[in-house]
Amino acid sequence: MRSSTVTIRSVTEEDWREVRTLRFQMLEDTPIAYGETLEHALRLAEPEWRMRGRRGQEPRSASFVAIDDATLEWVGTMGGYLPTTGAPLLVGVFVAPAFRGASIGVADRLLAEVEGWARGFDGSLALHVHEENPRAIRFYERHGFVDTGRRLDYELAPGGREWEMSKVL
Repeated sequence: MRSSTVTIRSVTEEDWREVRTLRFQMLEDTPIAYGETLEHALRLAEPEWRMRGRRGQEPRSASFVAIDDATLEWVGTMGGYLPTTGAPLLVGVFVAPAFRGASIGVADRLLAEVEGWARGFDGSLALHVHEENPRAIRFYERHGFVDTGRRLDYELAPGGREWEMSKVL
Protein backbone atom coordinates (compact mmCIF):
# COMPACT_ATOMS: atom_id res chain seq x y z
CA MET A 1 0.00 0.00 0.00
CA ARG A 2 1.24 3.46 -0.89
CA SER A 3 1.53 6.01 1.89
CA SER A 4 1.98 9.06 -0.29
CA THR A 5 -0.85 11.35 -1.29
CA VAL A 6 -1.97 12.32 -4.75
CA THR A 7 -3.18 15.52 -6.33
CA ILE A 8 -6.11 15.38 -8.77
CA ARG A 9 -6.33 18.03 -11.46
CA SER A 10 -7.49 18.64 -15.02
CA VAL A 11 -5.18 17.80 -17.88
CA THR A 12 -3.95 20.57 -20.21
CA GLU A 13 -2.38 20.68 -23.65
CA GLU A 14 0.99 21.39 -22.05
CA ASP A 15 0.76 17.96 -20.39
CA TRP A 16 0.95 16.16 -23.74
CA ARG A 17 4.18 14.29 -22.92
CA GLU A 18 2.74 12.93 -19.67
CA VAL A 19 -0.54 12.10 -21.43
CA ARG A 20 1.44 10.07 -23.96
CA THR A 21 3.56 8.27 -21.36
CA LEU A 22 0.55 7.35 -19.25
CA ARG A 23 -1.39 6.16 -22.32
CA PHE A 24 1.43 3.78 -23.21
CA GLN A 25 1.34 2.43 -19.65
CA MET A 26 -2.45 2.02 -19.86
CA LEU A 27 -2.27 0.11 -23.12
CA GLU A 28 0.46 -2.19 -21.81
CA ASP A 29 -1.42 -2.89 -18.57
CA THR A 30 -4.94 -3.55 -19.89
CA PRO A 31 -4.98 -3.70 -23.71
CA ILE A 32 -8.71 -4.61 -23.90
CA ALA A 33 -9.82 -1.48 -22.08
CA TYR A 34 -9.16 1.41 -24.42
CA GLY A 35 -10.20 0.69 -28.02
CA GLU A 36 -6.67 1.42 -29.19
CA THR A 37 -3.55 -0.69 -29.58
CA LEU A 38 -0.15 0.21 -28.22
CA GLU A 39 1.22 -0.13 -31.75
CA HIS A 40 -1.22 2.54 -32.96
CA ALA A 41 -0.48 4.87 -30.06
CA LEU A 42 3.28 4.59 -30.62
CA ARG A 43 2.84 5.97 -34.14
CA LEU A 44 0.95 9.12 -33.12
CA ALA A 45 2.64 12.48 -33.57
CA GLU A 46 2.84 15.38 -31.12
CA PRO A 47 -0.28 17.22 -32.45
CA GLU A 48 -2.47 14.22 -31.58
CA TRP A 49 -1.08 14.08 -28.04
CA ARG A 50 -1.59 17.83 -27.63
CA MET A 51 -5.21 17.41 -28.74
CA ARG A 52 -5.69 14.66 -26.17
CA GLY A 53 -4.28 16.94 -23.49
CA ARG A 54 -6.71 19.70 -24.47
CA ARG A 55 -9.64 17.42 -23.66
CA GLY A 56 -9.23 18.45 -20.05
CA GLN A 57 -10.10 22.04 -20.95
CA GLU A 58 -12.84 21.66 -23.58
CA PRO A 59 -16.50 22.24 -22.64
CA ARG A 60 -17.85 18.87 -23.91
CA SER A 61 -15.08 16.73 -22.46
CA ALA A 62 -13.10 16.25 -19.29
CA SER A 63 -9.75 14.67 -18.48
CA PHE A 64 -8.38 14.34 -14.97
CA VAL A 65 -5.06 13.03 -13.71
CA ALA A 66 -3.83 11.76 -10.36
CA ILE A 67 -0.24 12.79 -9.60
CA ASP A 68 1.79 11.21 -6.80
CA ASP A 69 2.85 14.14 -4.61
CA ALA A 70 6.07 12.40 -3.57
CA THR A 71 7.39 11.60 -7.06
CA LEU A 72 5.25 13.82 -9.34
CA GLU A 73 4.57 10.66 -11.35
CA TRP A 74 1.21 10.40 -13.11
CA VAL A 75 -0.50 7.42 -11.48
CA GLY A 76 -4.07 7.56 -12.74
CA THR A 77 -6.48 9.16 -15.13
CA MET A 78 -10.17 9.28 -16.02
CA GLY A 79 -12.09 11.29 -18.51
CA GLY A 80 -15.47 11.87 -19.98
CA TYR A 81 -17.07 13.26 -23.05
CA LEU A 82 -20.52 14.29 -24.12
CA PRO A 83 -21.56 12.45 -27.29
CA THR A 84 -23.99 14.10 -29.70
CA THR A 85 -26.81 11.97 -28.22
CA GLY A 86 -27.17 10.32 -24.86
CA ALA A 87 -25.58 10.68 -21.48
CA PRO A 88 -21.97 11.68 -20.81
CA LEU A 89 -19.56 8.75 -21.16
CA LEU A 90 -16.82 7.78 -18.72
CA VAL A 91 -13.65 6.92 -20.67
CA GLY A 92 -9.93 6.35 -20.27
CA VAL A 93 -10.07 4.87 -16.77
CA PHE A 94 -6.68 3.82 -15.40
CA VAL A 95 -4.84 3.65 -12.09
CA ALA A 96 -1.28 2.33 -11.85
CA PRO A 97 -1.12 -1.02 -10.02
CA ALA A 98 0.69 0.37 -6.96
CA PHE A 99 -2.13 2.91 -6.46
CA ARG A 100 -5.12 0.59 -6.94
CA GLY A 101 -7.58 -0.42 -4.27
CA ALA A 102 -10.39 1.11 -2.26
CA SER A 103 -8.08 1.68 0.72
CA ILE A 104 -5.92 4.00 -1.39
CA GLY A 105 -8.86 5.73 -3.09
CA VAL A 106 -7.23 7.14 -6.23
CA ALA A 107 -9.88 5.69 -8.56
CA ASP A 108 -12.63 6.87 -6.22
CA ARG A 109 -11.34 10.43 -6.28
CA LEU A 110 -10.91 10.46 -10.06
CA LEU A 111 -14.43 9.11 -10.55
CA ALA A 112 -15.83 11.80 -8.23
CA GLU A 113 -14.25 14.45 -10.48
CA VAL A 114 -15.76 12.95 -13.64
CA GLU A 115 -19.16 12.60 -11.98
CA GLY A 116 -19.02 16.25 -10.92
CA TRP A 117 -18.29 17.26 -14.50
CA ALA A 118 -21.07 15.01 -15.87
CA ARG A 119 -23.68 16.49 -13.53
CA GLY A 120 -23.46 19.68 -15.57
CA PHE A 121 -24.97 17.88 -18.57
CA ASP A 122 -27.28 15.07 -17.55
CA GLY A 123 -28.65 13.11 -14.65
CA SER A 124 -26.58 10.05 -15.48
CA LEU A 125 -23.15 8.81 -16.53
CA ALA A 126 -22.62 5.84 -18.86
CA LEU A 127 -19.60 3.69 -19.73
CA HIS A 128 -18.53 0.71 -21.81
CA VAL A 129 -16.43 -2.03 -20.23
CA HIS A 130 -15.03 -5.20 -21.79
CA GLU A 131 -16.69 -8.36 -20.53
CA GLU A 132 -13.23 -9.79 -19.75
CA ASN A 133 -12.36 -6.97 -17.34
CA PRO A 134 -13.90 -8.14 -14.04
CA ARG A 135 -11.77 -5.81 -11.89
CA ALA A 136 -13.25 -2.79 -13.68
CA ILE A 137 -16.78 -4.20 -13.57
CA ARG A 138 -16.51 -4.69 -9.79
CA PHE A 139 -15.25 -1.12 -9.36
CA TYR A 140 -18.16 0.29 -11.37
CA GLU A 141 -20.72 -1.83 -9.53
CA ARG A 142 -19.27 -0.70 -6.19
CA HIS A 143 -19.93 2.88 -7.32
CA GLY A 144 -23.54 2.30 -8.30
CA PHE A 145 -23.22 1.61 -12.02
CA VAL A 146 -25.66 -1.03 -13.31
CA ASP A 147 -25.56 -3.17 -16.42
CA THR A 148 -28.06 -1.78 -18.95
CA GLY A 149 -28.12 -5.07 -20.89
CA ARG A 150 -26.80 -3.38 -24.03
CA ARG A 151 -23.79 -5.09 -25.63
CA LEU A 152 -21.34 -3.69 -28.16
CA ASP A 153 -18.85 -5.60 -30.28
CA TYR A 154 -15.25 -4.92 -29.32
CA GLU A 155 -13.56 -4.38 -32.66
CA LEU A 156 -9.93 -5.02 -31.70
CA ALA A 157 -8.29 -8.36 -30.91
CA PRO A 158 -9.20 -10.41 -28.98
CA GLY A 159 -12.76 -9.33 -29.84
CA GLY A 160 -15.55 -10.03 -27.42
CA ARG A 161 -18.22 -7.71 -26.16
CA GLU A 162 -18.40 -4.56 -24.12
CA TRP A 163 -21.10 -4.04 -21.56
CA GLU A 164 -22.84 -0.71 -21.29
CA MET A 165 -23.28 0.37 -17.69
CA SER A 166 -24.99 3.47 -16.35
CA LYS A 167 -25.39 5.34 -13.10
CA VAL A 168 -27.93 7.92 -12.03
CA LEU A 169 -26.03 10.88 -10.58
